[in-house]
Amino acid sequence: MRSAAHFSADERVAYRRGVRSFERGDDEAAIEQLTRVLATRPRFADVHYLLGLLYERRGDLEEATHRFEEAIALNPAYAEARLALATVWERRGDFARSEAVVLAAPQTPPAHGASDALTQGKLANLQAALADAYREAGELGEAIAAYRKALDRCPHFHDVRQKLAVALRESGLPHQALRELERVLAANPDYPEALVQLGIVRWSLGQADRAAVHWQDALRADPARDDARAWLRLAAREPGVRPPP
Repeated sequence: MRSAAHFSADERVAYRRGVRSFERGDDEAAIEQLTRVLATRPRFADVHYLLGLLYERRGDLEEATHRFEEAIALNPAYAEARLALATVWERRGDFARSEAVVLAAPQTPPAHGASDALTQGKLANLQAALADAYREAGELGEAIAAYRKALDRCPHFHDVRQKLAVALRESGLPHQALRELERVLAANPDYPEALVQLGIVRWSLGQADRAAVHWQDALRADPARDDARAWLRLAAREPGVRPPP
């Protein structure tokens, strides 16, 4: 986030009070103080982003959408705001807009002279490793952006696409995760990890019977997948789902 050092004294006080109230969970006070900042600093993307989080927390998804869109309009590279907007659109049931928001993120062009396949593969692996680190740190927006950059270089890296799908699911974007996993399995139908993850996404969407089919397929592809067997045992409690072998 940008620094508030260039604020006037009154603006700085209002901003800090707003952030502290946000962190304490005092949403009313946070909205009051941050709205006061916007009255004189309407082009401060971070304030729009924080207000978007506050309105989303209150269940006002329309106003949250507006605030996140304002933040992105001011800073198109604002990964956290872009992910938050995608999540809100998914919560509103508009999966096409949710995906479009993520896909519209600015792309980093390959460096000059880095066009051969070997170099692109090395750079993609480095980008994916960075994404892994972001995900482990809980910075899912940055992780998703980094996985996508890796896939821009090497779209056939199915293990990276599968990790992207996991990060999308963890970010509350199950329908986008679904599409990425389906792309992986279209290229490699017997990829056990993708089958397990697709089952988890289906389960999160309340589709226990379809989830069980994917876990059964994972066990057929790799009988040693104990995680698929464990998920099947859980799913077997649902009507119409067969227990694992």
